[in-house]
Amino acid sequence: MSSMQVSPAVIVDPYSSGALYASAFGRVGIPVVAVMSAPEPPNVYASSFRPQDFELILVARGPDVSDLVQSLRSLGPRCILTGCESGVELTDLIAPQVLPETANYPAKAGARRHKGEMAKAVAEAGIPGMRQICSRSADEVAAWIARQGLEGRDLVIKPPKSASTDGVTKVTSGVGWRDVFASVLGSVNRLGLSNDELMVQEFLSGVEYAVDTASFDGRHSVASICKYTKTDNGPFMAVYDTMEWMPAAFPGVDALKDHAFRVLDAVGMRYGTSHVEIMMTRDGPRLIEIGARPHGGGHPQFCRHATGDSQVDRIARGFAENGIVRDGYSLRTNLTIVFMLCRKGGTVADCSALDRIRELPSHHFSRISIRQGDRLEPTKDLFASLQMGFVALAHDDPARIAADTREIRAIEAGLTA
Repeated sequence: MSSMQVSPAVIVDPYSSGALYASAFGRVGIPVVAVMSAPEPPNVYASSFRPQDFELILVARGPDVSDLVQSLRSLGPRCILTGCESGVELTDLIAPQVLPETANYPAKAGARRHKGEMAKAVAEAGIPGMRQICSRSADEVAAWIARQGLEGRDLVIKPPKSASTDGVTKVTSGVGWRDVFASVLGSVNRLGLSNDELMVQEFLSGVEYAVDTASFDGRHSVASICKYTKTDNGPFMAVYDTMEWMPAAFPGVDALKDHAFRVLDAVGMRYGTSHVEIMMTRDGPRLIEIGARPHGGGHPQFCRHATGDSQVDRIARGFAENGIVRDGYSLRTNLTIVFMLCRKGGTVADCSALDRIRELPSHHFSRISIRQGDRLEPTKDLFASLQMGFVALAHDDPARIAADTREIRAIEAGLTA
C-alpha cells in the first residue's frame, strides 16, 4: 500500500492547464501523483510541467501498462484524471483497470479522443451535428462531398487527433481541397502523431463558444462559458483573436448548456473536466469538438479571477467531498484573453513597444515571449499564438477592455520591419 496518509489524486500528463490540478487538490489537502504517457512531455507542453508539485511521478513505458497499473493500485488513489490532450488515451486505458467505479465509459473511449469517433457517437445519440467525414481516401471524400451537395462550399480539413487547431485548414469554396488533403495526410502533428486519416467538414458560420465543465458521477456542471473570436490569417482559418468570459445568463445559453451536456453523455464522460466547443448557428448549436480534459493555456487560473472558481477546483472539491459542490457560476469581473497575432512575417525591430501593454488600464496578466530580433512567421494555429504570448485584460467596464485590445493590436502591428 501507499506510504501516503491520504489517498492521492492521479493526473495523467499534468501539462498545460493540467498542471493546475496540483494546486487545486492541494487546497483541499489531497496529494497528487503524476503519470506521464512518455518519458518526456511533448515539446509544446514541456514548459508547463512542474515535477516539484507531485508526490510521485510514474512513467508509462510502451504499450504494456501492466506494471503501471499495479503501481497505481498499490497507491490506492481516489481518482485518475486527464491533464491535457496527450494523456486522454492513457487515462482511458488505465482508469478502468485501477478505479472502474470512477472511470469514464470504456466503450466510448475512442469518442473522447478521435474526432471521427466523436462525431459518430454524437450522431448515434440523435444530437444534431455538422456534416463531416473521416477518411484517408480522397476519392471517398469526393464522393461524400457530391452526396452532401457541398461542391463549391467552404470546407474544413483537420486531423482527427490534433490539438490547439494544429493542422486545421479552411478551404474556401472547396477550391483545391484535394491538394490540402494530400499535404496534411501522413504529416506528423505537434503531439508527434501521424495524420494517417483526416476529417473533412462543412464550414459552420455563427458564434463559437467554449463550455467548460466538471463531471462527477455523470452529473455535469458548467464552470464557465467563453466566446471565441477567431480570424483568418492568410490560409489559416483557426487563428485565435480573443476569448471573452460570458455572463451566466445570455441569449441562447440554455440551449448551449443542454447541447454540451448531451454531448458529454454521448461520449461517456462521467468523471473529470471537459472543454466543449460549440458553434451557435442559425439552426441551433452544433458541436465542433470536445476535449476530455481541462481547457488549456492556463484557463482555470483566469477563470478563478473572472468567477472565483474553475473546473479543476470543482473536481478537486468533488473528490474531497464526494460530489460536485456547485453548479453554474457568476461573473465577478469582465475578462478577455487577447492572443498575440502575427499578420505579416518579419523581424522584430522595436520590442520595447511591448512594454506599453503592461501599462494598459485593464492589464491583468501577460506572458509575451517576443524578443528583439526575433523572426516572426504568420500565425497559423493556437500553438503558434501561445508561443508568442497572450494578454489577459480585466475591468468592470467592457469598453475599457475593447479600447485596450485595439491598442494591443496597434502595438503588435508595428513590431516587425
